[in-house]
This record gives sequence, C-alpha cells and structure tokens, in this order.
Amino acid sequence: MPRILVTGGAGFIGGSLAESLAKEKTNDIVIIDDLSTGSKSKIPVSKHKNVEFIKCDVNEWRDLSGVMYAHAFDYIFHYAAVVGVKRTLDHPVNVLKDLSGIKNLLYFAKNSGVKRVYFSSSSEVYGESIHFPQHEETTPLNSRLPYAIVKNASEAYLKSFQHEYGLEYTIFRFFNTYGPRQSKDFVVSKFIARALKNETIQIYGDGKQMRTFCFIDDNVDACITAFKENKYINDVVNIGGDIEITILDLAKTIIKLTKSKSKIEHLAPLPEGDMSRRKPDLARMRKLLNRKPVPLEEGLKRLINNTTHIL
Repeated sequence: MPRILVTGGAGFIGGSLAESLAKEKTNDIVIIDDLSTGSKSKIPVSKHKNVEFIKCDVNEWRDLSGVMYAHAFDYIFHYAAVVGVKRTLDHPVNVLKDLSGIKNLLYFAKNSGVKRVYFSSSSEVYGESIHFPQHEETTPLNSRLPYAIVKNASEAYLKSFQHEYGLEYTIFRFFNTYGPRQSKDFVVSKFIARALKNETIQIYGDGKQMRTFCFIDDNVDACITAFKENKYINDVVNIGGDIEITILDLAKTIIKLTKSKSKIEHLAPLPEGDMSRRKPDLARMRKLLNRKPVPLEEGLKRLINNTTHIL
C-alpha cells in the first residue's frame, strides 16, 4: 500500500488530486495544509477512509518534522504554495517563505526513504517569453517576480537533491487551471461568479493578454498517469490547455454562456506579473492524457452548471 503525502491538499488543485488518488483504495494518503488560503471543504476526508488530514505548515521545520517522523511516506506531491497573481504581488515576503518549505521537505524526504517527489511548479517561471509554444527544455526561464523565482529555485533544489542524493522527482509546470472548488480569486471562477449575478466583470488593461485554460480533470488525470506509469522521472512536464484565448474574449464567452447582463470594465494594467502571452508545448502532457482535453466551452459549461462551487 503506497503511503502518499499531499501538501496543500486543502487547495483547489491539491484537493482535487488527493480526491482522485483516494479513489484507488490501495493508496494511503495524508494531506497537510496550514489552511491559510485552503479550505477544509476541499479535503476529501469524509468521503474516503484512506485519507487523513493534519493541519501543518510545511514551511515550519518543527511542524513538518512531526508528520514526517510519524509516517514513512513513499511519495510526496508538494502542492503547498502561496498562489494568485495579486496575492503574490501584494505579499512577496510570504511567497519567499515557500523556499523553506521545499528545503524542509527535501531534507526529510532524502532521509526517510521517500522514492519520489512530485512538484507543482508554474508557467510563471517562463516569464515574458519570446519562444512559443513554451517548451520545457528549450524555452528560457526568465521571470523576475518573487513567485516565479521561488518556483524556479524549487526546481533547482529538486534537481540538486537528485544529483547529490539520488532523490527522484517529477516537475509539473501548471498553466492556468480552472474547475469546481476553485477560489473566486482566480480569473475563470471570478468572471463566472460575477456573470451569474449580472455584476460588472473587471479586466486589467486592454484584455488582450493571451492565455490557455486547462480543466481540472485534464490536470489531475495527466499528473496521476505520470505517477502510476512512472513517466517523466527526473524531468519536467507542462500541464495546461491547448487553445489560446484573450482575457477579453474569455469574459465575453462567459457572458454568452451564462446569458448574463454583465458589462465589462477595464482597470489599469497590473504594474507587473500579467504576462502578455502564455502558450505551453503540450507534447508530453498529451502522451500522459491519451485523450482529447476538455474543450474550453465544455469546461466552462460544466462549471456554470455547478453553481454551488461558485456562488
């Protein structure tokens, strides 16, 4: 029975991953989260007997040590992080604390028999890229923002621990992901929540920023396939959507699908961090998914029809 630690399991992606892992009854799962941005409602403890939740801050050595000493984990999914463009810009010092988390986790992992660490990195590491689609090996990592620097440094930690101690890793670089249970701090859920209430949808700048959007099922299925089939060991995989859309067109699409009377208001551009374009090379993800990804409009309809997670 594999013993799996999921950090950040009270968050949107971490909680969704943990719930999918829990469906395999042979998995024994421990979720840790400090609940600073996560919610107990996203933790699948009540549905599955093979899931345990422990409130814990991975950035605090003493807090984490109790969990690591009490359990002999085989695998770790490290998804705990301060997330959200606005939040990470407003509180950069909190973002930098996440460097302690990756360091703590890796030192415990290499000393306790952990076989592999799966890490949620971010498309932010690419910065304002000029290479499209953004490929895991050939696109430079050039972002200057604290959030991206922490993710980039965390990737370096993983590669260094593998080189020196033989601790295996897989890095997932997440692009925009959306779905049920996502916080309204993020663009898709925020736009839908406002559209359903016929409230004004606010966009930073002219709205011509290009993005792709990945439905949560595609994200989780690809990551769990990598885990189950031992794919991309000591390697990096982009996890994202395949169709580009502007933020303005995203808002218009959501207004159309919800039959909303919402108007669009343009705010001043963010001072930094709102990259003009992100488009992942998904060749590796497609091999993991082995099916067509959920089309954007279909994913949006699923989310709109599941309003209990939005309002």
